[in-house]
Parts: sequence; structure tokens; C-alpha cells
Amino acid sequence: MELRWTFRCYPTPEQEQILARTFGCCRYVYNWALAERSKAFREGRRMNYNQSSAALTALKKRPDTIWLQEVAAVPLQQSLRNLQRAFKNFFEKRADYPTFKKKGQRGSATYVGTSFGFDLATRHLTVTGLGRLRLRIHRKIKVDPSSVTVIREPSGKYFVSFVIDVAARPLRKTGQTVGIDFGVSRLATLSKPLADGRKRIANPKHLGKRLKRLAFLQRRAAKKQKGSKRRDLAKRAVSRCNEKIANARKDALNKFTTQVIREFDVICIEDLNLRGMVKNHSLARSLSDAGIGMAVQMLEEKAERYGKRTIRVDRWFPSSKMCSCCGHINSAVVLGVSAWACPSCGTFHDRDDNAATNIEAVGLAVLAHGFSVRDALPSGREPC
Repeated sequence: MELRWTFRCYPTPEQEQILARTFGCCRYVYNWALAERSKAFREGRRMNYNQSSAALTALKKRPDTIWLQEVAAVPLQQSLRNLQRAFKNFFEKRADYPTFKKKGQRGSATYVGTSFGFDLATRHLTVTGLGRLRLRIHRKIKVDPSSVTVIREPSGKYFVSFVIDVAARPLRKTGQTVGIDFGVSRLATLSKPLADGRKRIANPKHLGKRLKRLAFLQRRAAKKQKGSKRRDLAKRAVSRCNEKIANARKDALNKFTTQVIREFDVICIEDLNLRGMVKNHSLARSLSDAGIGMAVQMLEEKAERYGKRTIRVDRWFPSSKMCSCCGHINSAVVLGVSAWACPSCGTFHDRDDNAATNIEAVGLAVLAHGFSVRDALPSGREPC
């Protein structure tokens, strides 16, 4: 399976200038191709990748854009491939319509084929037009990467991302299964405790802890004169604060998902409509801060890598409203109810604990029998 490994990069001042021109040319080509394809669509024509590639060749020969020839050709061609992938995600309803890239945001340039060279013995990376890049490589690379992407974050830091084909490494089977109910007040509630005894994973609220500091830096940046050096420095401080928040969130989710993958063989999760949920302005910030979508993605990727199994339970299954003891569905349970008593068997339920138990039971039923989750109800249980 292909994985993306990212390492810190330290280019020289001369390499930074070359990368700045390369990032600018890649951004220009991406925006130009997006405008041309949007124009063709409005005129009733279709413009695919091959047509965009042919038009790029003509664009580089025009007198007003001949400066595109000053940088390597491969990153410009990869910009068209990135745009093609963005349109594919849009047509398959995985993302919104592609938008134009802006200067000052994250810049990247992708090199493939013979445009870069990596020595496995010395771990030296050489890129066309840049020469050798100084990296901080913190893990053993045993195979040649298929592509290399040089990235400049808004904070000013540089990274190099390798796409590497890594063999799966199955972990020891534990024979345990678990259901996970994700939320906002608590990041996750498990149907079975982890090895450290935790069943309820608190929401760290990384953004909430640094919200005042972030707001202060944003106000200070907004007051600077546009185009000034101090405004650029203030915007970089805002980017560094956002980067700290993102890194803290990613680190916490990585530790949680890795622990779950190590201790359970089958992980049942709910197929939440996160794109629709973030449209609720009252919950959008909290949902984004929790990083539920990132946690689900990490669980699925690590399960595939380490020989485990993830099962998605249909979002319409009444996991919170159904009693995990007798199967009675209590329609009186609404979003604000955190605990309720079953009117049939009298069992008192914590909403999230009950939902996690139901998610596990239904996920295992789907795994065993393969029927629709909407029609699946836990059976064979004794009333509590």
C-alpha cells in the first residue's frame, strides 16, 4: 500500500528563491487551467486533461508567459494532474468545486520520474533545478519513492513529502471488537474499555485552548498596512498558531487511533454525515475542532495497514434511541438528551455508552450476515 511520509526540509536561500518561483508558476498554471476549463463548461464544451496539457505547451511559448520555461516542467504538468483530481473528487461528490489558489497560502511542487533522485544508502535527495536538499529523515526508507512533493507552509516552514509503497504489517490478533460513538462533548465513547481503563475519551478542544491567542494575533495582523513587511510577519505569526493547533490535534488523534488498532481487531463506527453537520453554525467550530473525520480516516487507514477491520454503521440506524438491553426504540430521545431510562425494561442508559454498544452489535451483525444496517436490530439479548 502507498503511504505518504513527510520530513522537514531546510533549503538554502538560493533554493528558497527557486522554490518561490516554482510555487508561483505552479499556482499560475493551476489557476489558468481552472479558468479555461470553467470557461469551456459555460460555453457548452468539455476540456479534459489532455487538452489542458496541449494548451499548456502553447502557453509556455507565448511571449507574455515565456517565464514559465524558467522552472522545471514536471511540477507544472503535475499541477494539471492535481486539477484533474480535484474535478474528479467534485464529480464524485467528495469535494466542492475547485477554487483558485492564492498567494501566501500553502505552496507545493510535485516531482515524479527522473526529475528527482533519492539515494537509499546516504538518504540524499536531489531535485531538478534545486540540487541536493537538506532533510531531517527520522525513519528508515527501504524503497525508492514514486514521487516527491516540496511544500512550503504559510508559517514559512518547508517539508518534503515522499509517496512510498510499504508492505502491510499485520499486528497480533487480540480477538476483541469495539464500537465507537464519536461526539463533541466527548470525542469518543467506546463500548469496551481500553487497556488503561478508559471508555470515554475527552475532547481536548485544541482550538478552544488557543482561541484567545489566535484572535489576538488575527486582530494585530488586520491592523497592519496591506503590503507591508510587518503585515507579512503578523500573518506568519497567525499561521504558526494555526499550525500548533493542527499539530496538537493530529498528535492526539494519532495516539488514540493507534491504541484502538492495537487492542481491537474489529472497530465499528457510525457513518456520520460530517459535511452536512458542519453546516450547522452552532456546531461547526466544535465539530471541526474535534477532528472526527480525521479520526475515522486514521482508523480506516491503520486498519488496512495492520490487518484489522473497520465497519461503518448506517447513519440512519437509531443507535442512540434504541435500548441496548431489550431493543426498544424510544422516540422521545432527542439531541439534547444525554441520559434516559428505557420505558420497556427500565434500564437507565448514558446516551453515548448506549450508542457505542448498539454500534458494535449492529456492526458485528452486518459483518456476520451482510444485511442492511437499517433493518438490523440486535437480537438474542436478555432483558436487563
